Amino acid sequence: MSFALPSLNVSQMFGQKIIRPFTVATLYGIAFIKDKLIAIDTTKGHLLEIDPISDHTKILNPHQVKEFNDVTGLAVWEDTLWVSRGNSVYLCKLDSLGLEHFVTLPYTADGIAVWESTIYVSCQRLGYILIFDRDTRKEITRFYAPGVGIENLAVSRETLWVCDRTEQTVYSMDRATGELRFSVLTPFASPTGIAIHSQDETGKDLLYVAYSNEEPYIRDNPNADPNHELTYRDINFIHPLYYHYQPDQRYALSNGYLVEMSYVEEISPLDEVYLPNVEWRIALPSETERQKVKQVEPIGLPFTEEIIDGQRVAVFKFGDLVPGERHIFGWKALLEVRGIKYRITPKDVEDLPELTPELQTRYLVDDDDLAMETTIVRRAAREAVGSETNMLRKMYSIRNYVYDELSYGIKPHIDTPDIVLERGVGSCGEYVGVLLALCRLNGIPCRTVGRYKCPPYGEQQGVPLQPDFNHVWLEFYIPNFGWVPMESNPDDISDVGPYPTRFFMGLCWYHIEIGKGVSFEVLTSNGQRLTKEEISIGELAINHIRFTILKELPPM
Repeated sequence: MSFALPSLNVSQMFGQKIIRPFTVATLYGIAFIKDKLIAIDTTKGHLLEIDPISDHTKILNPHQVKEFNDVTGLAVWEDTLWVSRGNSVYLCKLDSLGLEHFVTLPYTADGIAVWESTIYVSCQRLGYILIFDRDTRKEITRFYAPGVGIENLAVSRETLWVCDRTEQTVYSMDRATGELRFSVLTPFASPTGIAIHSQDETGKDLLYVAYSNEEPYIRDNPNADPNHELTYRDINFIHPLYYHYQPDQRYALSNGYLVEMSYVEEISPLDEVYLPNVEWRIALPSETERQKVKQVEPIGLPFTEEIIDGQRVAVFKFGDLVPGERHIFGWKALLEVRGIKYRITPKDVEDLPELTPELQTRYLVDDDDLAMETTIVRRAAREAVGSETNMLRKMYSIRNYVYDELSYGIKPHIDTPDIVLERGVGSCGEYVGVLLALCRLNGIPCRTVGRYKCPPYGEQQGVPLQPDFNHVWLEFYIPNFGWVPMESNPDDISDVGPYPTRFFMGLCWYHIEIGKGVSFEVLTSNGQRLTKEEISIGELAINHIRFTILKELPPM
């Protein structure tokens, strides 16, 4: 076997390039041999050598493809290749590739990592990472799997890295004890493999993650009528994973992008109206730990700015709005956005101080048609937490209860939580309403956040992208820690749990935080706020949202 890649440093090899190997159907385990990248195509059984600069791809096992079919995990230690296939783990010499059986599990062995004589094997069905001794082939101990999905592994001197396909997360664990140190969200969905290239000058591991998924596309089929048809194609690539852990702040940041977002309203009423002395307020993007506002400029018409409860709001003043009058107005913002994942445990939130009167009067009350006095909502609030008293466990229980009770569905309007619970189906906004009501009834301050997600295609840079829907999620307040995020419904991916926790105290880079705890848009006439019954913004104007991903941000 010959590995012909030149010796390059990491910045020369990769930079921020997406590595796209040729012909791959399903990319899983990846590993480095110095600067050489190898990978497994589990569907075809190809053990691949990939040039990270040119994407040139070579099959290393042309005569042993069958033996490598269904291999998912892959690791290299010295001159030995380790793989997981089905319920078993195998090893072989790199120069011969003749597989030798090592151990068999009762269920599927998903991923594998090797450090000296210690072998780590992940098994989703068992819910554990099993640790074996190479010489005795006996299990030494086992760690709880940090996520709920299929997990692949990599290991360095002190750290066991675990990438979870369902959780869209990479976990950093102490390889000796299994203690979870921190986790980060991956910038793309469906991570299937992880490898450590080397360490930087500070000793920080340089990580690369493989992704395998499929995407819908419109195919031109001349034999069909009509000749355009929806179909799917495989997407497989490898990309560096950046992370920056701040233990004192209890969160870790991951890959991010410089994004341009535009929000524009086009006045186009369903019925012509006359409105005297109109002011139109639109919230602006927020400055947060993971989102930095670099620039904001007006579109169409100038605006002034107000600060409402710490949030920036654009104010457009029209004077009188008369029948037949048309305007385009809004804002364009330049944002740096990154993934964030908090690491706060139930033990950390024991013996919390009392909430301040301000938090209680503002974030524990029904101020948004939450139906908190209805029987069904109050009963749900009791059932959701049972006898639990720990704040974080209560929050987790409420989330799981709502996921058990609701399934996702889009409606043209938002119903109140009592109606949603009775129906059992809700949009993201209705999930938020139910979560807000149950949390507040259980003494947990919370608020709505949103309002859009950038289409999550970090590789499509310089191309205007439009979201299909608006989107909202929430934040809850933990004394001594502050506000932490929680998604509304994206983790509700099955009829029963366990549910992923990727967005429980975490957001990916594509979540755009706008106007935390304040109304996104408010229309006033003669200083009085117009209600939906008088005239709704949706009846008066059409909104246009555009994102452009300009570039990937460098590591922090």
